Amino acid sequence: MTEFWLISAPGEKTCQQTWDKMMVATTRTNNLSTNNKFNIPDLKVGTLDVLVGLSDELAKLDTFVESVVKKVAQYMADVLEDSRDKVQENLLANGVDLVTYVTRFQWDMAKYPIKQSLKNISEIVSKQVSQIDNDLKARASAYNNLKGNLQNLERKNAGSLLTRSLADIVKKEDFVLDSEYLITMLVVVPKINYADWQKTYETLAEMVVPRSTNLLFEDHDSGLFSVTLFRKAIDDFKHKARENKFTVRDFQYNEEEMKADKEEMTRLSTDKKKQFGPLVRWLKVNFSEAFIAWIHIKALRVFVESVLRYGLPVNFQAMLLQPNKKNMKKLREVLYDLYKHLDSSAAIIDASMDIPGLNLSQQEYYPYVYYKIDCNLLDFKV
Repeated sequence: MTEFWLISAPGEKTCQQTWDKMMVATTRTNNLSTNNKFNIPDLKVGTLDVLVGLSDELAKLDTFVESVVKKVAQYMADVLEDSRDKVQENLLANGVDLVTYVTRFQWDMAKYPIKQSLKNISEIVSKQVSQIDNDLKARASAYNNLKGNLQNLERKNAGSLLTRSLADIVKKEDFVLDSEYLITMLVVVPKINYADWQKTYETLAEMVVPRSTNLLFEDHDSGLFSVTLFRKAIDDFKHKARENKFTVRDFQYNEEEMKADKEEMTRLSTDKKKQFGPLVRWLKVNFSEAFIAWIHIKALRVFVESVLRYGLPVNFQAMLLQPNKKNMKKLREVLYDLYKHLDSSAAIIDASMDIPGLNLSQQEYYPYVYYKIDCNLLDFKV
């Protein structure tokens, strides 16, 4: 399970007592969850008005930052072409896997100084993650263009003889070049019609050079034949060839063009390789930054919500629960029994009724502060 429930409850005589009670309820007799204390430092509280406004702003910021974290992760998967192991290796936070980072969370005092107001800290996160989002768009656009152009060229050099580029198949000596009267044409013939071709090609038009056909290349279904004829017979030959299910390819041997195509492909391939390493490094660093920012937003939300619900002075214990998948419903019931005295109006909601995509506008409400953290950030194409 990569899903965590970040909850908080008011301190009893001490916060340790709150922790101990929760541990007894969820682990002593029934293995409902694996739990860790979630350390939030002494942040500046500010006024009630600011906290109420900030609560809404943080909800929006949480959604935005999560979306950027997922975008960076998904783009990493696209760039590494869905090699699951490699992707997971690179999706780290502060050099450790995501579950380890979340369960051992420590506030980053250097990035998010706690002497600043809560609003300032949220603005630092917002600016930082917006910058990552903008950079990602620019980098992804440049890399995707390059990749798209390369794929188009590769597609040209693959596939059926009816459509693919012939530049890497034919050689100069296959053609009669620089002749005022003669021209060499390339014809795609289905394998089952080889005998018909050999029998009829000289009679498809007047002025076809006898015994001038050669098989240059074969794929699974067809062969590519060359044939030499007089220029004035081209239209007639094409028409008759079509009637006999032979396809004349529109191809002129041009060394300069062919060389330019090959050079373009080499250049794009080299550019892609050059960009790949730095791009993966950038994604790795900025995934870590965005994920760390996201967990700090969760911490801010727990702090703000706990003060709004439980009042001042600040006295609550934040706890991170990793539910046992089979017992999620039971865990909800146990937590409800443990904390229902905090808010009699909070009816229990079945956790399995989670509505995808609506978990923030329809934030589940419980008598304790609750936020979900899901570390499974990728939809892998299996």
